[in-house]
Amino acid sequence: MNYLTVENISKSYGELELFSNLSFSIHKDDKIAFVAKNGSGKTSILNILSGADTPDSGQIVMRNGLRISFLSQSPQFDNSLTINDTIFNSDSPQLKIIENYEKALQNPENTEAYQKAFEQMDMHNAWEFELQFKQILSQLKLDDLNQKISTMSGGQIKRLALAQALISNPDLLVLDEPTNHLDLEMIEWLEQYFAKSQFTLFMVTHDRYFLERVCNEIIELDHGKLYTYKGNYSYYLENKEARITQEQVETGKAKQLFKKELEWMRRQPKARTTKSKSRIDDFSDIKKRAHQRRKDHKIQLEINMERLGSKIVEFHNVSKAFDDKAILDGFEYVFKRGERIGIIGKNGTGKSTFLNMLTHSLSPDTGKIIIGDTVKFGYYTQGGIDIKPQQKVIDVIKEFGEFIPLTKGRQISAKQLLERFLFDGKKQHDYVEKLSGGEQKRLYLCTVLIQNPNFLILDEPTNDLDIVTLNILEDFLLDFPGCLLVVSHDRYFMDKIVDHLFVFKGNGKIQDFPGNYSDYREYDALYPSETKTAPVDNSSSDQKEDQNKSQKLSYNEQKEYKNLESKIRALELDKKALEEQFNDASLSQEKINELSQQLQGIIDDIEAKELRWFELSEKFES
Repeated sequence: MNYLTVENISKSYGELELFSNLSFSIHKDDKIAFVAKNGSGKTSILNILSGADTPDSGQIVMRNGLRISFLSQSPQFDNSLTINDTIFNSDSPQLKIIENYEKALQNPENTEAYQKAFEQMDMHNAWEFELQFKQILSQLKLDDLNQKISTMSGGQIKRLALAQALISNPDLLVLDEPTNHLDLEMIEWLEQYFAKSQFTLFMVTHDRYFLERVCNEIIELDHGKLYTYKGNYSYYLENKEARITQEQVETGKAKQLFKKELEWMRRQPKARTTKSKSRIDDFSDIKKRAHQRRKDHKIQLEINMERLGSKIVEFHNVSKAFDDKAILDGFEYVFKRGERIGIIGKNGTGKSTFLNMLTHSLSPDTGKIIIGDTVKFGYYTQGGIDIKPQQKVIDVIKEFGEFIPLTKGRQISAKQLLERFLFDGKKQHDYVEKLSGGEQKRLYLCTVLIQNPNFLILDEPTNDLDIVTLNILEDFLLDFPGCLLVVSHDRYFMDKIVDHLFVFKGNGKIQDFPGNYSDYREYDALYPSETKTAPVDNSSSDQKEDQNKSQKLSYNEQKEYKNLESKIRALELDKKALEEQFNDASLSQEKINELSQQLQGIIDDIEAKELRWFELSEKFES
């Protein structure tokens, strides 16, 4: 059943053309992700679908009576209302029935009104909907329904908007970055909720696990054209790569044909015949195809990192509380060179407070935080770039100097640096306030990295960045030689770049877990009582015993030991995927031999890593 058809829509702002002549359809039960680079007009397309904006040309054809709910990146509510008022401010008949029932419960002496409300609940089968309604509010931690909108944080308002969109039970949900401002537990709940529900979805999200587990179709806007992939994120990656390879082959053929036709044109044919005229007319099209190039310039991140000394950052018996809410309770930790630590935990457990104490913008109540003389922090905060009115992109970078130092004594101009961060000459002279949210975040990332930090702190760095930029940032961080501390709700990002975690459990307790996020979730499922009801205190005797054991390994051995298990698991998955390829009956003998060599290489690698893991394990436990 077709819900909605987009027909040849275009949108421009002044001279800036976001997109033109785009067409696609949304059908019942589709779960579509829309993927494009920052600045391509993703949010504009969502606004057009929701009715919040109109295209310059083209049209949206909708099924009669189609109910659409839209979750924007920056939802707006009436500050004078409460959560309860906002939720029930809806056209949904079932919500009106539940609202009347809730009011009747508050006035039990009016038996006639209560009986009527009760009968309406029965008649419209609203009991199950009420249960679902309450579960959604509970999962999104919207417990105080009498709380005023004016007292809520930005994250709470985003969760309220999400709750309102879900509860309205629409035919089509249009979502702009639905996982932003949700903690990991909420994201995983929402992921499961969407995967099991009958919702029809059209969303923009950078959460690649979410794309993998929820979506059954991905539409990509790439260099002005739309490409549709009927599958999840893995399917999209595989088929996009095949498409780009095919395009390169076709461009190569066009170049050969262009050379041939160019030679013919230079002989100045007398276009007297119809065939000659047609050939001349076709020449411009051949030339265009031969000279088309993908503008997949990668961000080149080179920093002149100052050397870290032996003393980096030390926490000694640090405690912090706000009123009666403990954030840290006797926390002890000594950072070492090259550490890559992820911070996870529910909202409100003190993650940002911890970062503020680390950077000395907030003082602990008791204990000491010692910062080494050679440490130079680079702090990417959730607040983002400080936008000044009428400030141009190039002026932001020039505040740090006309020339920026790079590695090996080299330097680069502000203009050249911006080009490396994918801001072309025209974009460099745009006003910062006119950039998309993702482009502003990319510019902010540039300002943090060009200061050449050796201790990088990233607080939710993935919000609003497109997937292309995320992949490049991840590659840079994997090679970053300094210390890295990351707070993120992006599970894919965390799995890729960190090798152990600080798990903020609440009530001042922090668990130091050796592994990435998926390792922790697996451990959490196997030992729920240990991780949920008995969190490891940094000062506990168990941890001291673990520390004594780990002292039998050098620092590099400890780091290698932590990473080996996840590497072995990854190789096992590669082995399984390769073995499945042998099921293809059409494989040539040459391809079979090639796959066999690859498989043997993986098996040898697994055996070598397993042997090394046993060696370190015996040394660790002796």
